[in-house]
Amino acid sequence: MMIQKKNGVVLAGDIGGTKTNVGFFVMGKKRPEPLVIESFASREAPHLENLVDRFLKSHPAAISSACFGIAGPVINGRCKTTNLPWVVSETLLRRRFHWRHVRLLNDLGATALAVPLLRRSERVSLNKGIMHKRGSLALLSPGTGLGQAMLAYQDEEYVPFSSEGGHVSFSPATEEEVELWRYLRKKFGHVSVERMLSGPGLVNIYSWLRDSGRFKEPLWLKALMKEGDPAKMISESALRKNQALCVESLRFYVSMLGSAAGNLALTGMAVAGVYLGGGIPPKILPALKQGVFLKSFMAKGRFSDFLAGIPVRVILNDKAALLGAAHAAFEALEK
Repeated sequence: MMIQKKNGVVLAGDIGGTKTNVGFFVMGKKRPEPLVIESFASREAPHLENLVDRFLKSHPAAISSACFGIAGPVINGRCKTTNLPWVVSETLLRRRFHWRHVRLLNDLGATALAVPLLRRSERVSLNKGIMHKRGSLALLSPGTGLGQAMLAYQDEEYVPFSSEGGHVSFSPATEEEVELWRYLRKKFGHVSVERMLSGPGLVNIYSWLRDSGRFKEPLWLKALMKEGDPAKMISESALRKNQALCVESLRFYVSMLGSAAGNLALTGMAVAGVYLGGGIPPKILPALKQGVFLKSFMAKGRFSDFLAGIPVRVILNDKAALLGAAHAAFEALEK
């Protein structure tokens, strides 16, 4: 059945290294509202056009504006994805599907656009702080990779600034972190922050603690790690089974995540708040609430009191990037 809406339908996409979400949105009273959303396994498709074709065949609609948040640097409307063998181009998408408006955004830029649109039920506070509404917002999103973005307040609205800050060099702050850095340097050469604070990063921390001899890996856990998603197994074993190696891996991870969030807050003077997006924070919320995160977040010497006043929130809406992309698609129609 052809989807038709008087106030217009836009296509939004969130392209990640693991999955790609595609959906139709109409404008609601305060923000875009979804009509239909479908998820695809990214690595099973040769390119984005293949996924869009499949979505449109299942859900035909007349649209004139589309926006895609994509995990990778977007330069002049083109992106070579970081964790996929894809090259995505605004020009090629426009020609292929005959859309009037096509926009590519870094996925964190898209998520950042959604932050001011979030409902209270779609976020949870780790640090209340004091929000300065005209100040900058910071976004840190650990998932398959580690994304970072800023929102600057200009002309009565927030403007997103994307970055590839997840790939900056990791700087150890403790003797244990120095040991971890040495371990990963032998394995990867360049040790980025993403090597620690993504899903694979949690596995890297686990492997270091195991190989250092600090903890023994039980046979049942070793078997589980081979069968499923290792990062998921580690976090679940830490939160539910209280397995010592996993507990310490997650504690170390949460501590470094807090430190990275504090660094970003200082770099961008994020006095309007720091938001944690991505797939990992909602899943480890009990660990984030235990105090280790905020202790590392505020451990910045003379600026500890300053950081204590900054709100920190976890985004619970797992379609935030899609919401932000839809918002950008409607902006293109208005302009």
